[in-house]
Amino acid sequence: MPIQHCIVHDIDKAGSEQSASLRPAATELAASSLNEDLLSRFHDAYHAKTKAWGHFLDENELEAGSTPAFTQALGAYLDGGSDFVAFTRGVAERLLPLVDAHLSVSGHLLCVDYQHGETHYLSLALLHQREGFGVTQSLQIVPAAQLNLARMSLGLRINLTQWRDGAASRHYLSWIHDRGGKKLSEDLATLLGATEGIDATGETRTLLKAFSDYVEKEDMAEAQSREKTEALIDYANEQASRGEPITLEELSELLDEQQPKAFYDHIRNADYGLSPEIPPDKRTLRQFRRFTGRAGGMSISFDSHLLGSSIEYDESQDRLIIKQVPKQLKEQLKQRKE
Repeated sequence: MPIQHCIVHDIDKAGSEQSASLRPAATELAASSLNEDLLSRFHDAYHAKTKAWGHFLDENELEAGSTPAFTQALGAYLDGGSDFVAFTRGVAERLLPLVDAHLSVSGHLLCVDYQHGETHYLSLALLHQREGFGVTQSLQIVPAAQLNLARMSLGLRINLTQWRDGAASRHYLSWIHDRGGKKLSEDLATLLGATEGIDATGETRTLLKAFSDYVEKEDMAEAQSREKTEALIDYANEQASRGEPITLEELSELLDEQQPKAFYDHIRNADYGLSPEIPPDKRTLRQFRRFTGRAGGMSISFDSHLLGSSIEYDESQDRLIIKQVPKQLKEQLKQRKE
């Protein structure tokens, strides 16, 4: 990921009673492999976070004649009206009220303009330090401060290529949306002039529901069902780790090379209302697994998210209670009864 520009500004916050202050950097960081390594590790930490996905407010969503200061400054920077140092310093100054309102510790604002393949990105994150330990050349233990990437509470990434090209995508912008920092996330979105364009959790859940319906409709064997489930989860997790969306057509081709449009057509024909590209929610994906079992001429297989809703397990009497019997099975039972 070639870095075009990289800088770190200091935001000092001694305690909850003291206002945050800015100690801006005068120059960008010199290019180095260390910066590249930091960006790579930042990506891993950022993509593991729960995020909101959206876009900058459109003209029809803004009040007449108003333009958010952030997008105005970003556009000026990209058009050559300001340099990276001035642009990021302005961003840091606008973030001070957010830090005052929601955080009580100091941090380093990492700003990186970089290229990944043919795509141009901008990432910003407030990183905090933690105290650790190191070993000197003389084998002595010494204190060593290090950036705590896992504790990142404020961060965002913009796909500048999609934004500037006016792409139809409604999720070229993402920002951290942790459960405990909901108000911080909302205030950050306001500062950016952004709105959520897609519910990643809801869309991921709907996609998994569509997949479960597809497996049932195709009456797949247990082994085939498990294989396709693993393929879906592996693909979705890989996209999540790269910070990229799930593409429905690509997923459909992956699930069935012989009928590459089968799953895609199922989604469209059943009208699940899914977007062509879905930002994957890792927490929802982790909850999606299939329970399977076979014994004494009986084979049972179902998705784990059904447990507690349409399927219940009574441990005291060692029995499963199925509330919604599959249509095909129901018809077979009726014919048998008749």
